Amino acid sequence: MSGTSEGPAPAADLVRPAVTERHIGTSLRTSSRASAGSPPGTSVPGEPPSGATVASGASHGAYAPVETPPDTPESAAPTATPTPALTPPDGTSPRTFQAAFAAAPLPMAVVDREGLVVTANESMGALLGTDALTGRIAAELVDLASDARTWHAYREVLRGHQARLRCTRRVKHPDGHSLWVQVAVAPLPPEERGVLLTVTDISARRELQARLRHLQMHDPVTRLPNRTLFFERLSAALEAEAYEEGGTGRIGLCSLDLDGFKAVNDTLGHRVGDRLLAAVAERLTRCADEAGHARATTPLVARLGGDEFALLVEDSTGTDQLAELAESVLKALQAPFDLAGQRLSLSASIGVVERRAAGTSATGLMQAADTTLYWAKADGKGRWTLFDPERNAHRMTRQALSSTLRAAIERNEFALEYQPLVGMEDGGVRGVEALVRWNHPQFGTLTPNRFIGLAEENGSIVQLGRWVLATACRQARRWQLDHPDAAPIFVSVNVAVRQVWDSDLVADVAEILAETGLAPHLLQLELTESAVMGSAGRPLQALQALSDMGVRIAIDDFGTGYSNLAYLSRLPVSVLKLDGSFVRGFQYENRDGTDAHPNPADEVIVEALIQLAHRLGLTVTAECVETASQASRLRGIGCDTGQGWLYSRPVAPDRISALLTATCAQA
Repeated sequence: MSGTSEGPAPAADLVRPAVTERHIGTSLRTSSRASAGSPPGTSVPGEPPSGATVASGASHGAYAPVETPPDTPESAAPTATPTPALTPPDGTSPRTFQAAFAAAPLPMAVVDREGLVVTANESMGALLGTDALTGRIAAELVDLASDARTWHAYREVLRGHQARLRCTRRVKHPDGHSLWVQVAVAPLPPEERGVLLTVTDISARRELQARLRHLQMHDPVTRLPNRTLFFERLSAALEAEAYEEGGTGRIGLCSLDLDGFKAVNDTLGHRVGDRLLAAVAERLTRCADEAGHARATTPLVARLGGDEFALLVEDSTGTDQLAELAESVLKALQAPFDLAGQRLSLSASIGVVERRAAGTSATGLMQAADTTLYWAKADGKGRWTLFDPERNAHRMTRQALSSTLRAAIERNEFALEYQPLVGMEDGGVRGVEALVRWNHPQFGTLTPNRFIGLAEENGSIVQLGRWVLATACRQARRWQLDHPDAAPIFVSVNVAVRQVWDSDLVADVAEILAETGLAPHLLQLELTESAVMGSAGRPLQALQALSDMGVRIAIDDFGTGYSNLAYLSRLPVSVLKLDGSFVRGFQYENRDGTDAHPNPADEVIVEALIQLAHRLGLTVTAECVETASQASRLRGIGCDTGQGWLYSRPVAPDRISALLTATCAQA
C-alpha cells in the first residue's frame, strides 16, 4: 500500500509540525533487508533487522514470536529470543483475547519494535485487500515513510520516545481505487515490546468534505471559483516557491465588470440576470481555455461578486499576453445573448495589470486592478485599460490630499494671495480676487486647481470656503483701516455651489460682515457660469438674498458654460468675468514681445458680450490680460476692468498694502 499524509495532526499526537497532504501511488509490496537497501548488520526501526526471521507457523490473525538479534557482535551466532505473548487482562483467557482481536471491526495490527507486523486481524486484511500481512513492514502498508516528518514521528513511537502518532494517508487498494484512512499508532505495555496500529477508512467523510469545500469555494450561479478560492490561488501564486523554481516569475490579472448589468436586473428580473451571468461565465471560460492552449497554464476564471469577474494568469509572458486575452474577452462578449426569448447585448470594462510576482502582494495587485478597471469605465466603458504607474501615482496623491483636507484647515496650512482687478480707463486698483493656496508639508505650495475639486467632492469645501470668506473680509477691512485716504477696494471670493446647498451661505456672509465690519458692497462673490445658470430653488433664493443685502454677485468664466442669455437677465448678477480663452484669442503680441496672430472671431464675441452686459446694466471684467495690446483692445471695446499678469500676479497681502500706499502718494 502507499499513501500520503494529510496533516496537520493534533498536537498531542504529532510532536513535529503537520505534514502536507500529497498522493504517492505505490503498489503493495513485501520488503526484506536486501530489498530495503539497508546495509547488513544495521538495525533500523520500521525494517527487519539483519538476521531476523519470522517464526514459522505464524499465521494471519495470531501473534507470532519473532527472533531478534542478541546484543552481541555480528560474528556471534544469533540466539532466538521469543517475544513475550500479549498478556490478557485478569480473568480473561489468551484464547478469548485473541478471538476478540481477530473479530474486531476496527482494522488493527500489532507491530514489533522493528516495525514488522506481528499479527493483524481480518478487518485489516479486508481494508488493505490482502491477507499476507504478517512479517510485512508496517510503514509500507500505510505509507508512513513517504515524508520525513511522519516517518520521524513513527520511529519515535516505535522507540518509546513519543506517546502516539495519528495522521491521515491516501492509500491505493490493489484493485486500483484509492481510499483515505486515518492511521493511529500507540504503544502497547512495555512488556509486550510493540505498538498497536489501527487504520480507519474515512473515504466517505473525505468525499463529503470535498463536496462541501467545492460548494464553499464555487459560485452557485456560474459554477466558477468564487472570491475565496480566487484569493487562495492568487496568494499561492505569489509565494516565493511558486515562481522561484521555474516559470516566468510574472503574474497577470484582468479585472472585468459588466457595463449596465444593473439595468438588466431592474428591468428583466434577477432570474434573467443570473442566466446572463452564467452565459458570460461560459464565454469567459472558453476564452481562458483558448488562451491556455499550448501554454503551461490556463487562466483561472472566477466570479468575485455581482457582475465582477477576474481572469488570473500565472507565469504570464508580458503585457502583450494580457492585452490579447482582454481583447478576446471583449470580442466574445460583443455577440448578443439569447436567453429565453430575450436577446440581450452588453459590453464590459476590463482593467489589466501585469508585473513581476516578486514583491507583489495579493492586496496590491487587486488594488491596481480595481483602479485600472475604474479608469476603463471613466474612459468610456466597453474597453480595456492597462495599469499606468504614473496615473496611479497621481490618483494616490489625490487620495492623500483628499484625506487630509479637513485636518489641514484645522492646522492652518492654507493662506490667501490676492490679484488686483484694475480699471481699464485709468489703471487704478478697483478690487482684488482672493486666491487660496495650500502650503502642504509634503507637496509644497498647491494652487486651487489641485485641491478645490477634491474639497467639493468630500464636502470640506464648506469649511474651507467659510475660512476663505472670513479671512478675505478681515483683510479687506484691514486695508481700509490702514489706508483711510485711499478709495476702498472690494474683495472678490470664489464660492462653490455646494456651499449654498450644504450650508447657510446667507447667514455666514451676514455674520462675517458683522464680525469684520466690512461694508456689503465691498464684498463680491464669484460663482461659475454653470453653477449660476443652473440655479433654482434654494441657490437662486440665496443669491437673491445676498444681492438684496448689497453683496456683489459675479459670474466667473463667462462664455464657456451654458450661456443662457435669457436666464441671465433674471439673475441677481452685477458682474460678468469673461473667460481668459477669449482674451488670449485676440492678442497682437506675446508676453515676450513677439508677434501673435489674433483671432477675429474672438474679438467679435468679446465685443458683443461686453455690449450685451452693458445693456443689462452689468459690468465686465476680462481675465488673463497678459499684454499691453490686449489691454488696449479691451479698453477700446468698453471693457470695465481687467485682471492678469500684465498688472500683477497673485501676491501676499503686504504687497497690496504697498500698492495702496503708492496710489495714495500719487494722488
